[in-house]
Amino acid sequence: MFQPPDILALAYKQPVMQDEMVLLQEKERQIPGSVQYFIRRYNRNPQWNMDDTGMMVYHFKKGAPKENYLELKFCVTGNVYCNQKEADCGDCRRNSIRDCVNRVPTIDVLSFRFSNLHLAQFARSSRPDNTLTDDILNFRHPSSFAKILSICGRSSMVLEALLNHTYNDSLENIYVNAQTQMLLLYSLECMLGDKDVESFQCKFLTNENDREKIVRSREILLQHIGEPITIKELSRKVAINECYLKKGFKELFGTTIFDFYQSQRMEHARYLLYEKGLSVTEVSMMLGYSSISHFSTAFKKHTGLKPCELLFQPR
Repeated sequence: MFQPPDILALAYKQPVMQDEMVLLQEKERQIPGSVQYFIRRYNRNPQWNMDDTGMMVYHFKKGAPKENYLELKFCVTGNVYCNQKEADCGDCRRNSIRDCVNRVPTIDVLSFRFSNLHLAQFARSSRPDNTLTDDILNFRHPSSFAKILSICGRSSMVLEALLNHTYNDSLENIYVNAQTQMLLLYSLECMLGDKDVESFQCKFLTNENDREKIVRSREILLQHIGEPITIKELSRKVAINECYLKKGFKELFGTTIFDFYQSQRMEHARYLLYEKGLSVTEVSMMLGYSSISHFSTAFKKHTGLKPCELLFQPR
């Protein structure tokens, strides 16, 4: 099964631990006959350096038209969220936004999924001069792909409008439907700016079996948090060339195998130390380190704290 990259990992350029994300607001809706979407707003950690990122996911399954869809995903930063409605917030009413204690910086993740039936109304019927857009809207493009999109000024305005509108009920459906049509238009224009629809730089990733091997390698790494595994051993387990494994992993998940593995180990170490109350020696041994000093160095590089210093952090 086609597995697109995680939009948060692409924006952050490394895997994101969901337990680090503080959810402020979540909305998931299905507009009848139109688009299925969700919006999740998270509290932004000031130490995180994320880029605004967009992605188009074209999912095609031959012989199963009901499973075909086009999805637009975005991760945007620089916005703020007020935990009160503006009408009820005194600071917002007085326009003293800088002094408003209810407003917090956010990381916003948005997804808009269009079905094949909905998109078909915009495409021309089969003709010799059909464009790439028509092939996609009609789901005639023969393989699934994920395409990284630039977020232009027009798209940014639409995304901001979707985050901050005040419509409800039927009016909200009408508004969101209109805005998502514009977002689809701008995204298709962006996609057509690159002749290479297959966004994978590693051409072997266009093969679904090879992509599944890369995804499987990530699962194996997570299963071996306490038992270090070499890239050579990992490549044998998933039956793929070492070079392909390293390049494919970096492209699919936006990080190297080593950085991903270290990040997961250190997050697990933080959990064992902080939540489970294990000693530094115990955690070091559980994660397979040959010495406490090596573990301490790796932990500080990832978290900015020595393992012993973590124990003094407020819970």
